[in-house]
Amino acid sequence: MAGLIMDTSSTNGNPLVVTFQVSVGRFDGQKFLERNRGKKIMFVGDSISNNMWQSLTCLLHIAVPESNYTITTQRKNLFAFLFPEYEASIMWLKNGFLVDVVRDKEKGRIIKLDSIETGFLWKDVDVLIFNTYHWWTHIGQSNKWAYVQVGDKIIEGMDYIEAYKIGLTTWANWIDSNIDQSKIKVLFQGIAASHSGGVNCVEQTEPEEELEAPHPGLDIAKSILSNMTNPVDLLDITLLTQLRIDGHPSIYSGRGTSYVDCSHWCLAGVPDTWNELLYATLIQN
Repeated sequence: MAGLIMDTSSTNGNPLVVTFQVSVGRFDGQKFLERNRGKKIMFVGDSISNNMWQSLTCLLHIAVPESNYTITTQRKNLFAFLFPEYEASIMWLKNGFLVDVVRDKEKGRIIKLDSIETGFLWKDVDVLIFNTYHWWTHIGQSNKWAYVQVGDKIIEGMDYIEAYKIGLTTWANWIDSNIDQSKIKVLFQGIAASHSGGVNCVEQTEPEEELEAPHPGLDIAKSILSNMTNPVDLLDITLLTQLRIDGHPSIYSGRGTSYVDCSHWCLAGVPDTWNELLYATLIQN
């Protein structure tokens, strides 16, 4: 299997983003579990992160169908798929913004762009795969996410791209200051494209033949990751998701034909490829 992975290391203080190919063979779930015996792998992010977590747990279960497993809710918003035979935990922590969200009696939910108080949950693991973007697009478009806060200043209706840039920078600085990457492997899942606008995904059965315009959040993510003191690996999934307009649940998500889901992904499907890239990165390292 050959896949594209972004190396966001820097040289002499200058950010360097290099695309390279790796060939490590097809995804081998048993090998993955053997190499991660006794380890904790945690996905942290929104429902797109959940898509990838579900895909990985399915791939691993298929690889070792006779191995017992349990699924537990370890605390609010933290779910774990456990393989006792390998003493391995594959976890998903629901956290769509990575930065803090607080509730105000008058304003409702407020996203604190410069604050992370829940990061202690990220420390007691061996591998972290972060994701954030999907929820940011709702800022300023819904009463649910109308307000953001920077310091003591509360802002209504901030442009979501600007808010994303500030929030992701806060996350990057927190990782640099709090995570020892010689002990904990850190990756960024990348940004999955949505096909909700324009020609949506309904009745689409073939991939796109032409590329869409550049994704608005991708360059921001690349820039912020490459400027970290200890850059993390970016699984660059954007292009392959832009092309897969046929890979969404569409009207078949179980919520009736009046609901069209062109943001999330069918399983088995596109997220399996993301885990091929994850596998290649971890095996290579």
